[in-house]
Amino acid sequence: MTSDTTPEAPAAPVAPVALVTGAASGIGAATARLFAERGHHVVAVDVDKEGLAELDTLDGVATLVGDVSEEDTNTAAVRLATDLFGRLDAAVLNAGIGGAGPLESPGAIERFDRLWAVNVRSVALGIRAAVPALRAGGGGAIVATSSVSGLRGDPGTWGYNATKAAVINLVRGTAIDYAAENIRINAIAPGGTATALTAAQIADPRFSELITGRIPVHRWADPREQAEVIWFLTSPAASYVTGVTVPVDGGLSANGGILPPPR
Repeated sequence: MTSDTTPEAPAAPVAPVALVTGAASGIGAATARLFAERGHHVVAVDVDKEGLAELDTLDGVATLVGDVSEEDTNTAAVRLATDLFGRLDAAVLNAGIGGAGPLESPGAIERFDRLWAVNVRSVALGIRAAVPALRAGGGGAIVATSSVSGLRGDPGTWGYNATKAAVINLVRGTAIDYAAENIRINAIAPGGTATALTAAQIADPRFSELITGRIPVHRWADPREQAEVIWFLTSPAASYVTGVTVPVDGGLSANGGILPPPR
């Protein structure tokens, strides 16, 4: 028996969509590139217009210049993802800054307010903006960038320590709130990573040796190594993982600090 009906071609698979903040450099740029390489559409967000320009050359990447400590930027980023690509599957809330200075120094609290806005408020706003879009697609994953400095204290960086610790508990609390909706929320805690934030430290041989001497693997991380763990946490392979912060630190947080790790 023959038929004049031509079978329909199978529908092309729909590319998943990820939003990445702090995407102009460092871990954010590495993450945006990794996701794009592996078939995702990506919305890359940063205040650095020039840094984002390099990502504009990648297929499937859309960029947005904006300050993610402001609610409108987060709303616009999610809207761009859904308007351009029809969905949102993952949000990587990576934007962050360092600094603060001694607690009693002039302007310390004002600098801390800015740290809080970028490092913590932006994560809360990012989760708030992303959840409805993830919910509409039946669930998804959010990954925030904390730091090993959020797991313990460092001299002279009380403000950074406080904000990165806040991210860890923000992730725990929101992960519980949204777990039943198939929305997983986790964080990574990078150790020393070769980014713009650490460039001056790496450029100082004495300081760099001091830092790497305390890291059991004895080297700085490449941003791509952080991006790979973010990729895992957004993937189906991590479908039973939520509310955790994964140190990606070459063993730094495992070291009690009393003795240097063996070379």
